[in-house]
Amino acid sequence: MGLFDKKFCDFCGDKIGLLGNRKLEDGNMCKNCASKLSPWFSERRHSTKSDIQAQLDYREKNREQVAAFHATKTLGKRTKLLIDEDARKFMVTSASDIQSANPDVLDYSQALGCDLDIQEDRDEIKQENADGTSVSYNPPRYEYSYSFRVTIRVKNPYFDDMSFDLSDGYITTGESPMTPAVQNDGWNVHKSGSSDGYDPDKYYECVKIGNEIKKAIEGMAGSAPVEENKEPSAQPAPTGEKVNCPSCGAATFPDQNGCCEYCGSKL
Repeated sequence: MGLFDKKFCDFCGDKIGLLGNRKLEDGNMCKNCASKLSPWFSERRHSTKSDIQAQLDYREKNREQVAAFHATKTLGKRTKLLIDEDARKFMVTSASDIQSANPDVLDYSQALGCDLDIQEDRDEIKQENADGTSVSYNPPRYEYSYSFRVTIRVKNPYFDDMSFDLSDGYITTGESPMTPAVQNDGWNVHKSGSSDGYDPDKYYECVKIGNEIKKAIEGMAGSAPVEENKEPSAQPAPTGEKVNCPSCGAATFPDQNGCCEYCGSKL
């Protein structure tokens, strides 16, 4: 086949435009179908058509869970952790219309932990000498800025973590480095060197929100699953056969108790 031969999406059958192809390991996908994949998924180019079809099926089933989701707690700024404490489920999204966005709904049992990271940058503040040349102070002076990132580690068949910017860019705090204030709160600090603005209150706000998110996720990871009053299936699913979980939608191999390996629900 030639380089410019017409290509068709292996999922919806539509013709793919010149710049609209999303390559798979063994096929092609249009950008409209690609937009239906999880926003946390990053292995498309190394996935087969059957891998992608399984995820599309999972994502379609996820819409039912989004419709049933009722947030009882919201943590975050632009991107938020939404928690349904009654159903013991959570999602991470920046969308205002979650039904359209279809964010992945996960069970508490799929939460593994939470990592908090601060990137510290600094700009040197200089002074002008008598001939107009910019020179360093003695000792040198710096203006510090910080960005905050949260990474929620999860057990999901299509992604391992959900990582997002908490501070929405850099927060500049002036000439005092803020690192010591957070080292006992579980944050990892990565130093380097640039910045803008001045707002230490936003810094402390991000520290507070980040610690709240970490506490919530670690609470989920350490909690025991609640037994639901469900009619037991006549026979547990065989451990060697992959099935679709009715709770989280994942294609899973049942464990020895006939439960989903991702969310722990009975199959």
